[in-house]
Amino acid sequence: MTDTYEVVVVGGGAAGLSAALVLGRARRRTLVVDAGEPRNAPAAHMQGFLTRDGMPPEEFLALGREEIARYGVEMVRDRAVDATGGDGGFTVSLAGGRTVRARQLVVATGLKDELPPVPGVAERFGRDVLHCPYCHGWEVRDQAFGVLAATAMSVHQALMVTQWSKDVVLFLHQVREAELTDDDLRRLAAAGVRVVPGEVAGLRIEDDRLTGVRLAEGSVHAREALFVAPRPVPRNGLLRALGAEMTETPFGAYPVIDERGLTTVPGLWAAGNASGFAEQVVNAASRGYRAGAAINGELLFADLDAAVRV
Repeated sequence: MTDTYEVVVVGGGAAGLSAALVLGRARRRTLVVDAGEPRNAPAAHMQGFLTRDGMPPEEFLALGREEIARYGVEMVRDRAVDATGGDGGFTVSLAGGRTVRARQLVVATGLKDELPPVPGVAERFGRDVLHCPYCHGWEVRDQAFGVLAATAMSVHQALMVTQWSKDVVLFLHQVREAELTDDDLRRLAAAGVRVVPGEVAGLRIEDDRLTGVRLAEGSVHAREALFVAPRPVPRNGLLRALGAEMTETPFGAYPVIDERGLTTVPGLWAAGNASGFAEQVVNAASRGYRAGAAINGELLFADLDAAVRV
């Protein structure tokens, strides 16, 4: 059996729920399909969202689910595994065996952070192993920071975090000193960042907190917080399956979209981290809102034009 909706939203994070809220309030029959894998699940709190600063991510999402339900939006915990169609409508296949059809489709599937394979990093991620100073910098301010260099671009991360601590060590890990430019070295020196060559072998954990970074040659450098740069892996399978034009970036492949979130496929929209790497929760919610409002307008005028032709 195939259920038909005006809009199907794939992804129940901030972007997907925001789009669904706007659509529900616009009286559009809407379904949210959510696999339950939010990017910020490892974090105990989310920061930088006005009036929601410090709220646990799951509490934020739970409130969002309650809000969309008040406007008749349906939600199912399932995974969208395939999609076909285009301007005439989309058919989405779910892992649980259900098939749903929609006039418009929003992909808000986010991305997955692929962490450096250093022992202890994955276990501490979101606690004292961090990636975003805007998300976590205030909470660890003035502590002893380490920055794990994944590429020479990690110099930028090391310089940024000096706004929150003046005790910063850049562990070059698998980056060679020769890869650092003269500008890199001058800026690091000006910021007071110490550069430590050598591969990082693991973390020292005492009383369930990070106390040091251990190099392969055996030395341990006392640190209280470690910033890393995960490799972002966009969940863009549905967008690719539907033929959306993609742009390759240093942070993965993302769809070409207009200012509203419309991809190059009519009726196919992207929001949140499915549309770009740097979408924080507040940005994702904004993207979802914008897409939801635009979709309602698209449907309204398509129906009016069809009525005029009759």
